[in-house]
This record gives sequence, structure tokens and C-alpha cells, in this order.
Amino acid sequence: MKRLNLKWPLTIVASLLAIFIFVIPLYGATVYSFKGNGGKGHSWVNYQWLIHADGFYPSLFTSLKLAVLAAAFNLILMVPTMVYLNLKGQRFKPLVDFLCILPLIIPVVSLAIGAQVAMPKFLQNTQYELVFFFVIIALPFTYRALDTSLQTVALKTLVEASRSLGASWTRTITRVIVPAIRSGITGALFLTFALSIGEYTITSLLHWETFPTWTVVAAQQNILGAIAISVFSFVGAIALLSAIALFSKRGLQRVEVEE
Repeated sequence: MKRLNLKWPLTIVASLLAIFIFVIPLYGATVYSFKGNGGKGHSWVNYQWLIHADGFYPSLFTSLKLAVLAAAFNLILMVPTMVYLNLKGQRFKPLVDFLCILPLIIPVVSLAIGAQVAMPKFLQNTQYELVFFFVIIALPFTYRALDTSLQTVALKTLVEASRSLGASWTRTITRVIVPAIRSGITGALFLTFALSIGEYTITSLLHWETFPTWTVVAAQQNILGAIAISVFSFVGAIALLSAIALFSKRGLQRVEVEE
């Protein structure tokens, strides 16, 4: 009995779902974002309102700065940790797995208020405390992305070969392991950056103004402007993540060539 080839039907169904779920709503939002005053005609008036709105640039810069710091700190923390767990710390893996799942279980209110009080004094009441919160909420996703990537490479063989040639642990991680798991690192970077730049609940509870909290207030002043903010945020996020992917790929390729 001949087996049915479901590749093309599934591709068509997936394409139609993507069109109805993503493309059509985005197209509709884009069209409405270009509506003129009173919803008549089409112009750039909503985007002009957006870029000239009070607090737009400071809040956007704050969110970008905190997201970049959170993504960098998360990778600096988790890459060596995951390498150790997969090499010599297998017995600690269940414990770390449980700890990394906790941010999904603990209520956001308890996390925000309780963790803030437990932070060092020099971080409390500064916007940089948000960096640590962003790292915490990204842990479940970063852990899975890095662990899955490390499981696909012969980690012990790579480490033993590098160490036998006289490389230090730092050089082994940066020159050997990082290029080998760059897909997992890129995924962890994307997830941390996206979660950080879009985080609203913790930021609002701690009374800091970032782009998401500014957006909520600004959107109440202009309905069509709120749609323009949504389109701008979506397109801007795609552009930023694409730039990060291109930059990280070139950086890793440069490391491989130098090696």
C-alpha cells in the first residue's frame, strides 16, 4: 500500500494558518497605523506623533540598555554553568533544573517585591536591578536552549582535545565550545533579549519607566498612535534580533577563522 505524501498538504495548511494568525492582523494594523487625522486618508502623522511624544527616546534607550545587559549577563552566567553541569556536575543537574524552573512557578508580585529587598543596597532603587530580574525570568528558557545544544556535541572530546593542546579553560570555552553551540547561544540570546525588552509586569510593580510601561500610558492618548506603537515595536524587534543574529554569526565566524 502506497504511503500518502503529507508534506505539501501540511505545508499549505501551515502557510494558511500563518497568514490568518500573523500576516492578516499585521497587515491590518499597518494599514490603520497610517490613517490620517480622524481616520481619514493615509499619512505618517501617527508615526510623527510617536517619535515626538514625550518620553519616547528615554524609555526606548532604557529598555534597549537593560535588555543588552541582561542578555550579556545571562550568557556569562549560564554558558560556563551549563558546560560544568554537562562535564562534571551531572549530579547537580536536577537541582539546577529545579531552580531554573522556579521563575515560572513563583508569582511575579512575590518575585519583584521579595527579590528587590534581598538585593545589595547599591542596586536597590536603581534601574539596574531590573537586569537581574530579567536574567531570572529568562533562566528557564536559557537553560533549555543551552542544554539542548550541548547535548548535540561531543563536549568531553572537544574539551579533552583543547586541554591536551595547552588551552586554558577560558580559551576552551570561548574558542572551542562557544562556536560548537552557537545555535543554542543565539537562541538563548534572542529569548533573553525579547523577554527583557518586552517585560512589563515587574517593571510596573517596581515603578520604573521602560518602553513597555511608557507604551501603556502613551497608547491611552491616541488610539491610532497606539497601533503605530504596536507596528513599530514589532518591526523594530524583528530588525534588532536580525542585527543581533548577523553580528553574532560574524563574530563566531571570525573566531573560527582566527583559530
